[in-house]
Amino acid sequence: MTKKIYVLHENNDWTSHLIKRLDELNLPFETWHLDEGIVNLNEAPPEGVFYNRMSASSHTRNHRFAPELTGAVIDWLEYYGKKVLNGSNALRLELSKVKQYTQLEKYGIRVPKTVAAVGKEQIMEAAKALNTLPFITKHNRAGKGLGVQLFYSLEALQEHLDKPTFEESVDGITLVQEYITSPDQSITRVEFVGGEYVYSVRVDTSEGFELCPADACQIGDLFCPVGEEPKDQMKFRIVENPHTELIGKYQKFLKGNGIDVAGIEFIVNEEGTVYTYDVNTNTNYNSDAEEEAQKFGMLELAKLLGRELELVQN
Repeated sequence: MTKKIYVLHENNDWTSHLIKRLDELNLPFETWHLDEGIVNLNEAPPEGVFYNRMSASSHTRNHRFAPELTGAVIDWLEYYGKKVLNGSNALRLELSKVKQYTQLEKYGIRVPKTVAAVGKEQIMEAAKALNTLPFITKHNRAGKGLGVQLFYSLEALQEHLDKPTFEESVDGITLVQEYITSPDQSITRVEFVGGEYVYSVRVDTSEGFELCPADACQIGDLFCPVGEEPKDQMKFRIVENPHTELIGKYQKFLKGNGIDVAGIEFIVNEEGTVYTYDVNTNTNYNSDAEEEAQKFGMLELAKLLGRELELVQN
């Protein structure tokens, strides 16, 4: 049986750029769209290397159980000893910001103060426990800025909770978190492929976080999906990262959590304190920023998958 690269995902639009690069390198591959399917635990998987691109926001595309199916597939692959990039632990981290924050703190990386809650009354109690103004709420299983709201008072939160439009996280867990402001109105996203640093991107947030014309992004989802580029491309610029001490910490965090590919976002407040607030293991790249800098994340990823495939014994 010919060995291949297998891409596990649930969104064709977000996979097309990687497919283009795999084609360019003439690498054999197959995509597994895991919105539904079966996992036959009695049969061995095919020969090859497997790359997980499952997204925490899959349920917003009517793929409610795609992460659970992907988890079953990855468990099956790992049981049979297959090479899985962004394997089972990376998937768990993608699906839980609580896991992200606890693991980041474990590796000495500062995150915003956060309290997790289940239930409307408990969300209010969480805000009181946080005891910080202003604050934001966000979904624990997020992506696309799900559940992100900014509040300047407990009264405003109560009004929000009382509205019929209030939406719980798909996993039931809402996070209440201190709101970090940037004096130059920017955030930075640091990209890693194969655990190695690729580049950093500065994102201008001066006009707010609604950067995608087709599907307005919110706080925490600053990188538009493929095909939804921001109107002003200067919002995304590959830059030198002045916080070089973070890169080593991020690499240790990624290695310790079995994460091969990720984009990690941080913000710097008025006092110069750096807060890391999001880890995206289903990272996308801004094509115009890459073209300007002549650095290409998906190309590096395709090369990595090619190298891993060579190591697989037929």
